[in-house]
Amino acid sequence: MRLKRLHIRYYPPGIILDYEKGGQQRTKSIDLLDLTPECDVNEVLSEIRRVEPLITASRAEQVKILIQRLQDKLSKPDNRKFYLFKALQAHILPLTNVAFNKSGSSFITGSYDRTCKIWDTASGEELQTLEGHRNVVYAIAFNNPYGDKIATGSFDKTCRLWSTETGKCFHTFRGHTAEIVCLAFNPQSTLVATGSMDTTAKLWDVESGEEVYTLVVSISIFLPTVQSICFTLSVDYSPAFVPPLPSIFYSPTAVGTAEDQP
Repeated sequence: MRLKRLHIRYYPPGIILDYEKGGQQRTKSIDLLDLTPECDVNEVLSEIRRVEPLITASRAEQVKILIQRLQDKLSKPDNRKFYLFKALQAHILPLTNVAFNKSGSSFITGSYDRTCKIWDTASGEELQTLEGHRNVVYAIAFNNPYGDKIATGSFDKTCRLWSTETGKCFHTFRGHTAEIVCLAFNPQSTLVATGSMDTTAKLWDVESGEEVYTLVVSISIFLPTVQSICFTLSVDYSPAFVPPLPSIFYSPTAVGTAEDQP
């Protein structure tokens, strides 16, 4: 294993490690949930080095700086006050989900009325209505950090990919045999993962609209529903960084990679 880079995670407190193993890019986290401003930095560093072989002597000073930055953040009081900004009459039927783009300048809502709407956060103005699903729009997501595409998953067993700017539907992903209840983009926005009540998770190519992989959950071990799904985290958003075997985690506890199913 070879450590490539370190990243700070402010909440929950921790340090993210990007490393290479067997020619594959991987990510793991060091959780520092008990860290306080009063903790001795050297003791925390020693404990990290004891349990994590990737943190060698050459990386110790860098890790120490990250720990100190976390302590500085924890020592600052949070005096923010939250209040109701706007109340929107968004849909004619109940909402299912809400998601913001990375900058927070716009957000989307899914509904039982079979649509997804795009909204301007500051003004509350409706920007687009995404229509085409034949049943409840249940799972929605921006392709953050870019925010130029939106994915919607529906009880009609399809996932659709849309343009944020124009509302045009690029692709309709068909293949699930039951309701789609969760979805996610990979960090590079080259893949969409969908999870369904048919006990499978599928990976779709954003550019071509083709199905790339299917991951099957064993009904004998797990609940017969893929309830949530996400890609392993990488904070390298360079277009050149495309993991050859994307890994995803899907609820309840199963872990799968794209090599699990051809």
